[in-house]
Amino acid sequence: MDLKTVIRTIPDYPKPGIMFRDITTLLTDPRGFRRAIDELVQPLAGAKIDKVAGIEARGFILGGAIAHQLSVGFVPVRKKGKLPFETISESYELEYGTDEVEIHTDSVEPGERILLVDDLIATGGTATAAIKLMERAGAEIVLCAFVVDLPDLGGSQKIRDMGHNITSLVEFEGE
Repeated sequence: MDLKTVIRTIPDYPKPGIMFRDITTLLTDPRGFRRAIDELVQPLAGAKIDKVAGIEARGFILGGAIAHQLSVGFVPVRKKGKLPFETISESYELEYGTDEVEIHTDSVEPGERILLVDDLIATGGTATAAIKLMERAGAEIVLCAFVVDLPDLGGSQKIRDMGHNITSLVEFEGE
């Protein structure tokens, strides 16, 4: 099964010129969803992982399924103001302005080995902020895993330049 066949492309969303890669169609396809989870877990064969950190919101779905498969805990990486307990945060640049992601202060222990998961890597702003957040908490990022990579937007290279391993299941060139 080619996973690209179960990822919907929506032209001109959220603004003209953008080709939005929508994985909700992959999530509703039982074979596609199972295959995506299996393929995201496969590079970790033999690796010690303590927790999976998923970036809001589709990273929660993927990360929860992966954490279950690996029998490890799950850490939600949320937008600022969404977590009810004490948090640490990391800012990142948007096209116009900044945003922040947060985790609970007690969600990651120093020395824990983390798999970071999200549905898509584009410019890498959110992912790099999540990496910095995990590292500030004392964790080690073992792998950054994404279903979709838009390599022309530079996010995956940004993560590699930070010294981190990255994997993705499909690439869409020219985005």
